[in-house]
Amino acid sequence: MNKKHLAGYVILAAAFTVLGAIAGVKQDAKGPLTTTYSPTDGRPHTAVTNLYATSLNDLAGKPQPLAQWKGKPLLVNFWASWCAPCVSEMPELSELAAKDGGKHFNVIGIGIDSPTNLAEFARKIKISYPLYIGGMGGTDLARGLGNANGGLPFTVLIGADGQVRKTYLGRLKFDQVRADLAKL
Repeated sequence: MNKKHLAGYVILAAAFTVLGAIAGVKQDAKGPLTTTYSPTDGRPHTAVTNLYATSLNDLAGKPQPLAQWKGKPLLVNFWASWCAPCVSEMPELSELAAKDGGKHFNVIGIGIDSPTNLAEFARKIKISYPLYIGGMGGTDLARGLGNANGGLPFTVLIGADGQVRKTYLGRLKFDQVRADLAKL
């Protein structure tokens, strides 16, 4: 990795750390900032279409088309290894994903971090759902899905019809997530 890319990741990491910490501290007690969406015309949300048109590398470096997740509700979690609220919610998110086993919904994680940091994190912490390397491009995906401020963690609930149903900025409250998944 050249110095220009490394400097970019460092700056991005610092910015997300500050924003994530602010969002996490402000929202931890009362839960994440959520936005609920109502499907309008039955067509997939444009940002979801863009998400499904994307291919991201998995932690082994193999390109994975995100279109493989179409057709079933999907919980997309944008995170980083340096984001304390992200890391603290991952074991419970992993448990939620493992318990359902992909029967009713799927969970994926898109890391806004360097491939090396994400792979190192995954070696230490066992996660039951697929993790992808979003890097700086993952930030654009998150913004398109409603994360205007770029805070982390940011989670998006997408219905089987490709509609964004709800977004969560900050550490997840899992009773709320389970209730939202049950409505799909």
